[in-house]
Amino acid sequence: MRRDATSRAEDQPDARPRGQQQTVRRSGQQQARQPEQTAQQPGHSMRQPEQPEQPGRQAEQSEQPAQSGRQAEQSEQPAQSGRQAEQSEQPAQSGRQRGPSVQQSLVGEGPARPRIERQAVTRVFDGITCYEVPARAALERVPEAAELPFTWGASPYRGCEIGCGYCTARRGHRYLGLDPGCDFSTKIVVKTDLARRLRRELDSPRWSGEPVALGLTGDCYQPAEEIYRLMPGVIRTLADAANPFTVLTKSPLVLRDLDLLREAAKVTQVGALVSVGFVDDRLRRAVEPGAATPQRRLEVCATLNEAGIPCGVLMAPILPLIADSTDHLLATVRRAAEAGAVSVTPVVLRLPAGAREWYMGWLEREHPGLVPRYQALYGRGQVAEDGYRRRIAEQVRALAETYGIGRDARRWRRRRSPARQLALV
Repeated sequence: MRRDATSRAEDQPDARPRGQQQTVRRSGQQQARQPEQTAQQPGHSMRQPEQPEQPGRQAEQSEQPAQSGRQAEQSEQPAQSGRQAEQSEQPAQSGRQRGPSVQQSLVGEGPARPRIERQAVTRVFDGITCYEVPARAALERVPEAAELPFTWGASPYRGCEIGCGYCTARRGHRYLGLDPGCDFSTKIVVKTDLARRLRRELDSPRWSGEPVALGLTGDCYQPAEEIYRLMPGVIRTLADAANPFTVLTKSPLVLRDLDLLREAAKVTQVGALVSVGFVDDRLRRAVEPGAATPQRRLEVCATLNEAGIPCGVLMAPILPLIADSTDHLLATVRRAAEAGAVSVTPVVLRLPAGAREWYMGWLEREHPGLVPRYQALYGRGQVAEDGYRRRIAEQVRALAETYGIGRDARRWRRRRSPARQLALV
């Protein structure tokens, strides 16, 4: 990625006509401001136009005498009757009377800025907007509905350029005032001080040293990591605290930090989970357009295992009625065994708010006949019915047992390598 622009939330101009730019304070107070203009331009009035009286109420106007020889001073109005009065600054005009002081708000002044933009440093890299913010908390609880063997997680990024259509982390963008659809893969929140914050929380006497999963709200080795390089600091922090951790990723970039992972493994338990829900590359192009191919991810799994970092395969998500057939499950488990995966963890697709709309929209376009069956399978909840999930988990467990995953990963070997040809006798 290439650095294109740098701006701060307060300094970045809004994409609005002149006369409609606004400044939002970090303290939460909002102040609509009209910049001074040296010449009146078409479509923009130098003075606030007088508004006609509205039915049922009378417009409030306060006239101030003209000031001659000096700039008129502006005074801020205190909050009245439980709300803050927003005051617009009018440019001083010598020799003529100032216009009325009209209360303004951001509503109706153009498209509202996302809440995250008001408190972040904004940078743009090749069309990807990154919001740099301090981490409010490093350690976050993993929801039980995620069906992952972790209680705590930490993520340097919120949002992900890989842009998987089913990603359950999409819902987090709603709380930031962003679109969980398109914005999830193009507007990334970067916790620039995560390592420092994590060190403080790990040193707290209240922390019991539980294992931590890295990369739950956005792949911790997505392309933005090539620029910010936050993971080396996070790995060193966990190693200094001798706190066990597991890296969850789809990206081969994790191999960049292989030496750091090996050093950390000398003092604590270090593991990795590579996400491979299916091995059909045509399906990957449809729902995981920015991800590495399943084969490349399995090669990463093999490399980590050969380097002494135990790596398993997170079969997430298993797409109902699309990638849950016996052939799909067998092919994925078999390929994981070939890569030397130490474990296989099946996770059936979840559809929380945010991810549900995005995935179901794709399903209606590509597989409209499956929509009624999905509605029956998920009902009004975000997880599939219990009987279906138990059946899939049992199938994967039986296949993993057949191929020796989790007990002796090298018990089963490919009988014939595709690189070799049969000898003709």
